[in-house]
Amino acid sequence: MRFGWPLLLLLSGCQGQPAIAPGGIISNNPCIDSVLAEIAAPGQIAAVSIYSHDPDSSSAPQQWAAALPAIGNSAEEIIAARPVLLLTGNLASNGTNVALKKAGIKIVAFGVPETIEEDATQIRQIAAAIGREAAGEALIERLADATASTQAATPQSAIIWQTGGFVAGKGTLQDELLARAGFQNASAIYGLNQWDILPLETLIRKPPTVIFMPRSAQGDDARGLAMREDVLRHLKGKARIVDFPDKLLFCGGPTVIKAMALMRAAK
Repeated sequence: MRFGWPLLLLLSGCQGQPAIAPGGIISNNPCIDSVLAEIAAPGQIAAVSIYSHDPDSSSAPQQWAAALPAIGNSAEEIIAARPVLLLTGNLASNGTNVALKKAGIKIVAFGVPETIEEDATQIRQIAAAIGREAAGEALIERLADATASTQAATPQSAIIWQTGGFVAGKGTLQDELLARAGFQNASAIYGLNQWDILPLETLIRKPPTVIFMPRSAQGDDARGLAMREDVLRHLKGKARIVDFPDKLLFCGGPTVIKAMALMRAAK
């Protein structure tokens, strides 16, 4: 489970963009988009998720995503696009999927991987769905290289602390990444569950060595983040804050490679 994901919207289309070519492969999931950007052949993808057009929520390269039409999650707009294949997340409503199947649209759905092994399996499945197995294996090799374990005699304590206060705990993909980067996830020290809220007061009393957290946000999140950073200034010399955007928590695939590079640099 991931907190902080933008809620799925039911949109009827995006104005001011090119029409979606019928008979193509479309994706309405930004995590799948990030994998497709790495492995799909030029011209193979007909549309990507609306979230991949937004820099704040996109996990795919902006230049790649912006060159393609965007599509949302309503059955009406997907049917109107007449795709040969829809790659989607596993959060679509039953009613939407029933309508799509009645329209003869092939659907392949994916969840969010919770381990590196699951992540590699998902990349392989996406690659097989679009007939790009060799490119998928090349991405899996990059993933394996990026996530190779780093041995640390005395691991530094660290947490990944989202804008809303949620912390990635044991049993999450992020927990595994921290361990492989040579950190000890301080979530267990605080007695937190898989995904749980860490109160600011608790962190101040017993700070970890490294705090991975966003350094920028918008709206109410920006105000909350400013208040948090004002309090954290008292931890100067006790904890090091490393910029870790929330969107690095949303997906597997290439996002894991970026997250691991940031964690290794923080060592």
